[in-house]
Amino acid sequence: MPKGAELYGPIGTGLLTLGVGNYALTLAETHIPSGLAALFITVNPFWIVGVEMLIPGGDRINPKAFIGMAIGFAGAVWLVGPEALSSGFNGETVKGFLILQVSCVSWSLGSILQKRRNAKTNPILVGAIQQASVGIAVGLLCLVQGDWNVQLSPRVLGAVVYLAIFGSIVAYSAYLYALQHLPLAIVSIYMYINPVVAVTLGWLFYREDFGFKELGAMLVIFSGVWLVKKLSATT
Repeated sequence: MPKGAELYGPIGTGLLTLGVGNYALTLAETHIPSGLAALFITVNPFWIVGVEMLIPGGDRINPKAFIGMAIGFAGAVWLVGPEALSSGFNGETVKGFLILQVSCVSWSLGSILQKRRNAKTNPILVGAIQQASVGIAVGLLCLVQGDWNVQLSPRVLGAVVYLAIFGSIVAYSAYLYALQHLPLAIVSIYMYINPVVAVTLGWLFYREDFGFKELGAMLVIFSGVWLVKKLSATT
């Protein structure tokens, strides 16, 4: 367990990723549909790699890796773009897009700083420290604002439990583990896999449409992921 000043690192990176990053995402979804948010946030890998290259002492990333990222981005747009764009563009869309860029920059910076720490602390423990500190910070913010109007129902409680287990404990811990063991360019493209998982789960549990468009988009995404992995291995 980190002690004293060693706690400042995970607390700070947690406030950047889960605090500002997720808060901005949630705020953006009060202005735009979730599908449009999913489309806009696929630019996050470019932010992660770009911020890493701009920060002094950043890792050298093969510029050709951007080709793979662009291919993966094209596949993600092909998969979620048509439905998202059907929502239309207006003033709220621009506002949501700008808020999401704040989310992307904060998440990218927090991820890069966490990777640079190269701490020996177990990534699951790091995730616990980050989530606990952000929970306290956001709770205090709600206390100051007086916004405690929560309407609980079995469905809401079930969603919270599911997200706590699979979204926080499992997924976020896996993300921190990947940050510790994989090149940043490879870790950044997890965002392209999310739409694939969503479409697959929708087909399995709700029998949502799954045709040549979905299959083609997935193949494009996986091609981009493979290319990024291949090119990131070279300098």
